[in-house]
Amino acid sequence: MNDLTQTPEMLIAMMGARARRAALALAQASDAQKADALRRAAQALRDQAPAIIAANARDMDNAAANGLSPAMLDRLKLDACRVAATADGVEQVASLPNPLGSVIDQSVRPNGLQLSRVRVPLGVIGIIYESRPNVTADAAALCLRAGNAVILRGGSEAKESNRAILTAMVEGIVAAGLPADVVQLIPTTDRAVVGALLRATEFIDLIVPRGGKSLVARVQEEARVPVLAHLDGINHSYVDGAADPAMARQLVINAKMRRTGVCGSTETVLIDRAFGDAPALVKALLDARCEVRGDEAVQAMDTRVIAASEQDWDTEYLEAIVSIRLVDGVDGAIAHIAAHASHHTDAIITDDAEVAERFLNAVDSAIVMWNASTQFADGGEFGLGAEIGISTGRLHARGPVALEGLTTYKWIVRGTGQVRP
Repeated sequence: MNDLTQTPEMLIAMMGARARRAALALAQASDAQKADALRRAAQALRDQAPAIIAANARDMDNAAANGLSPAMLDRLKLDACRVAATADGVEQVASLPNPLGSVIDQSVRPNGLQLSRVRVPLGVIGIIYESRPNVTADAAALCLRAGNAVILRGGSEAKESNRAILTAMVEGIVAAGLPADVVQLIPTTDRAVVGALLRATEFIDLIVPRGGKSLVARVQEEARVPVLAHLDGINHSYVDGAADPAMARQLVINAKMRRTGVCGSTETVLIDRAFGDAPALVKALLDARCEVRGDEAVQAMDTRVIAASEQDWDTEYLEAIVSIRLVDGVDGAIAHIAAHASHHTDAIITDDAEVAERFLNAVDSAIVMWNASTQFADGGEFGLGAEIGISTGRLHARGPVALEGLTTYKWIVRGTGQVRP
């Protein structure tokens, strides 16, 4: 029976069984073999770049015809530079330290038993994502390097791109002597297959959703498999009264406008009422062709500012729109962030080290920054290689999820014949 004619449950069971076998084979492969597979996959991505870009062009045409937003089109687009960067990211993962087998801690009990906790793979990971086809390569690379098999379910808008990238990745993996089923892409965009994947507790050890609020909400609501969630990037840049004006303008413009469609983009700028350069900062954003939605004090600074609604403080725009509010010092900023943040990435801009430390300690987000653009919220920029996503939860892994976040541990107990009395 053809894969596409099977029920969603049958398809996932078949792919899951293959993934389980592949994960077992991967567990017996050497670290050098896994690294070699990724280097070969990176080269295959470079060699097949024309085919990948051609496939992406078909996706872009379809997406434009279906009215996809400019921000989403930017996420979808691949060109020679982006394919090269994707290949470089895969190669970088091959060079990262191997987390598997590392000893987290160890002790010796009074009876002589030697205990240690050792990092091991999770097993089989399911990743559900939208738009960005580079996730196909990033996810495959990270899961493989951490010893996991992976089942990928990309968005329908990127189906041609995802298939082309997977073809290149599998070519490199097989050339290194590893099974092709280490990385699988669900061959249909039927939404019912997502439900089957989320219920496949026999085959899937962890689900990672990468996408918009509706996708993550559905996964969290329906999943019977453990979920590593990446929620909205409602990120804040707080400009303190002690901020250097030139630095503040530079950081805020970059944090908002470098790439508006990424999850690390600043969506709300909070400005201390004591910061004297606020009108110039607002003007700089407007002149950079960013729509500004502000409170009454911000509206009074420039006639181009639009009145902000209460909903704006809770919105991830992912486009050239920013909300701005004046606050009463760092305490006002911390209070606003506590009420409206998604616990992704929040930054303070100030020359006052004491105020900065208060902010860094009080803000409960996965990433908290001082005098840096929120656009650095990226596993590659953290030296982790490619990332699966940025976890905004508090369990297992938090912030950029890379190799270590895709492992668990087991207890190793070594004895000399001890029996329990």
